[in-house]
Amino acid sequence: MEPHVFYARTTDAVTIAYTVVGAGPTLVLLPGVPFSNFLEEWRIPILRGVYERLAVRLQIVQYDGRGTGHSQRDVSDLSLEAMLRDLDAVVGQAGIERFALLGFYNSCTHAIAYAALHPERVSCLVLFGGSSRGWLAMSAPETQALLSLIERDWSVFVDSAAHAWMGWSVGEAGRLAADSFRNATTPAVARATFQAASAIDVSGDLAAVMAPTLVLHRADIEQIPRAVSEELAAALPNGHLRLLAGSSPALFFENTDEVVRAITGFVIEGRPDGGPKRSPAPPTRNAHGLTTRELDVLRLIAQGETNAEIAHRLTLSVNTVERHVANLYRKIDARGRADATAFALRQGIA
Repeated sequence: MEPHVFYARTTDAVTIAYTVVGAGPTLVLLPGVPFSNFLEEWRIPILRGVYERLAVRLQIVQYDGRGTGHSQRDVSDLSLEAMLRDLDAVVGQAGIERFALLGFYNSCTHAIAYAALHPERVSCLVLFGGSSRGWLAMSAPETQALLSLIERDWSVFVDSAAHAWMGWSVGEAGRLAADSFRNATTPAVARATFQAASAIDVSGDLAAVMAPTLVLHRADIEQIPRAVSEELAAALPNGHLRLLAGSSPALFFENTDEVVRAITGFVIEGRPDGGPKRSPAPPTRNAHGLTTRELDVLRLIAQGETNAEIAHRLTLSVNTVERHVANLYRKIDARGRADATAFALRQGIA
């Protein structure tokens, strides 16, 4: 059974789709803009299981951010202020006075800003994969390589993003996540949302966040440096860092029981419990027989550089770079730069 869809109207006349399930203290799951699509998420078995388990002891509120999912698509204002209006509209329409917020990646800045503005309404925060400065959550070379695919090949981008952000080993769940991403928004809105998110800086709001805050960080994640999460937790007056085992960049696709327990316990109790020790580093991925120079060229392709730019950077002739490109395309069965970038991301080369 799918969750029931309700609609709220923002003060700037944008319609926002949301749902409410479960009973207990309220936890609002901030949307993963620009790919929020909660109905599609409920069709992914592992996520459905997570939401159902959270709803055993908590009231869960989910909504699609403006321009995404079942919310209004034709929008132009994608600023931080606009995102906060969406949250205000949803909790207002649902009649919820006090609640916890769960933010991840881009929505961490939304959670911080709202908690600073409305300390009387926010009981606690749970943050994963983000920072007080939007750019930090997107500055990793792998993420920049992914974003470069938006205009180049939307289909390859959503497939690569879903797998890179959900974990390459999740199989059918990864395919369903890719479908969710593909149907969530348009390339234009995705690019505009990422651009707006990268410019957000709420570091000046951190001291005003009085709510207990649990900063979750996977011990072996590659996309977000541990120092970013440590800095965030230290800057919050009531911040706590909790290390999770594993390396998945998705919150719920690895060690699911541990994550559900950590979130539920923190929302109910308002204080963290212990976490696991650091797990072993993941094995190096197969480079498919690429030479060292071909790997260098592939990394630069994934960063969006042209053959001429690669030649200048590596002190090679353009002809030599073109030969390396042709060889590596043959080895990895790539039809072009978008395929090569996707391969680099899958293999952890970018």
